[in-house]
Amino acid sequence: MSPLAAALLGLIEGLTEYLPVSSTGHLILAGHYLGVESETSKSFEIVIQLGAILAVVVHYRRLLGDRLLGLARQQPEALRLFGALAVAFAPAAILGLAARHAIKEHLFGLKPVAEALVVGGVLMIVVEAVRARRHITGLDGLEHVTLGRAFAIGLGQCFSLWPGASRSMCTIVAGQLSGLSTATAAEFSFLLALPTLGAATIYEGWKARHALLAGSGGVELAIGLGVSFVVAWAVIAGFLRYLKSRGLAPFGWYRVIVGGIVLWTILR
Repeated sequence: MSPLAAALLGLIEGLTEYLPVSSTGHLILAGHYLGVESETSKSFEIVIQLGAILAVVVHYRRLLGDRLLGLARQQPEALRLFGALAVAFAPAAILGLAARHAIKEHLFGLKPVAEALVVGGVLMIVVEAVRARRHITGLDGLEHVTLGRAFAIGLGQCFSLWPGASRSMCTIVAGQLSGLSTATAAEFSFLLALPTLGAATIYEGWKARHALLAGSGGVELAIGLGVSFVVAWAVIAGFLRYLKSRGLAPFGWYRVIVGGIVLWTILR
């Protein structure tokens, strides 16, 4: 992989990880058109998520610091947040480990990704239309993420194991359907990325460490990580500001258009 390709993949990861458009789906599409579709490149695409993880840590450094200190002091709000994250993390972690090989074998392709983009896009458009018609805004604030809502979000995250579905989309929509505001669902989704993406990154990085670092691979990996960190940090702040006054429908239409174009190029 060239440094330019690594930078492009890092840019795509940073731009799409926290937007409800599927970073994995976009990376698979980009890898196909860039001509980097080996097993090592798939591992590279997973490991550069570390940059996006660090972006969440930096953006929420005060909240995380306060809650970690509160956890040590057994404060209720800290116990509630970390308990909710653990409950939401468990379903996809268990299913992901069990179905990892089947997912890589059958779903890491252009057609499955395009189909997931379209299905997820339609779902977002429908949910936003229903919420607007019924004037639903949802509960605002992470204190409203109960264990029950966290479990519902965790079940939603399971669908993100289908590349192209989008972890952010699945968790935000699940949060909306559980009664949270879009912005609060997004904030919890960002925090849930820490254990979810962290576990996947550590597992894949350790497993493919020799291939990723072979030759000058360490340089390309550093480039991908650095670019994804900077871009993801900017995206998190901008996306949260956007969600304070707007909904997810434009992202849904984007997904439908991109997925439709890819399906058209495959089936024509």
